[in-house]
Amino acid sequence: MTKPRLGIFSLTGCAGDQLQILNMEDELLDLVSRFVIVDFQEGSSYKEPGKVDIAFVEGSVSTEHDLKKLKEIRERSNFIIAFGNCAIEGCVQAMRNDQTTLEEKLADVYGVESGFFDALPSKPIGEYVKVDLQIPGCPVEKTEILRSVTSLLHGDIPQMFTYPVCVECKINEFPCVITEEGKPCLGPIIRAGCDARCPGLGLDCIGCRGPVEGSETFAAEYKMLLDLGYTEADIMNRLRVFGGELAAGFLGGDDDE
Repeated sequence: MTKPRLGIFSLTGCAGDQLQILNMEDELLDLVSRFVIVDFQEGSSYKEPGKVDIAFVEGSVSTEHDLKKLKEIRERSNFIIAFGNCAIEGCVQAMRNDQTTLEEKLADVYGVESGFFDALPSKPIGEYVKVDLQIPGCPVEKTEILRSVTSLLHGDIPQMFTYPVCVECKINEFPCVITEEGKPCLGPIIRAGCDARCPGLGLDCIGCRGPVEGSETFAAEYKMLLDLGYTEADIMNRLRVFGGELAAGFLGGDDDE
């Protein structure tokens, strides 16, 4: 059989998700042997033109260059995976999109007017192209990469985590750091898939896998944290870091600094 052609592409981001692939160590050689790697910026300078069967896209669209590159990737790829929270929700780059304009950011940070750079408001890739699959995380979990790639090789769609971290806490019988210690844990509204690593260590979830889509539990979480003495700004700023613009949508973006 012809090996699938795989591309691992990067837009605006820290390349941490690509590093997770390189950190797979013992599994990496076996994984690479099953594909023709046509593009992998973090792993090699080698690039091969032509069609791509599966494209992993990391990072958010933050420049005109990003947007042009993304559209070219979509055109040449059969299947696109939004890889990591920057690609899925905008993550850190998008955390203040609803609070200040691009023009204000360029003036405050660089002292230049709009148009000086080819900058755009940071957006997840799904704002511009069709996304076939999402692998969340900041960074992504190595085990989830392996599961997803294995499923795709078998012709299946990988498992999506549609339930929150709290479920994994219950499965592992971890004590609740909210009710027992009053910590501002975001576990009730954040995607599972990390095996509740932080609560298992007695730490509160900071939301690095992004909010569960359509989570109706946000209102209860929000009220619970307010009752514990946290302010609206505390809660929303915590959500913004990994949730990007999606976090502002929970309260309509009306929170104060």
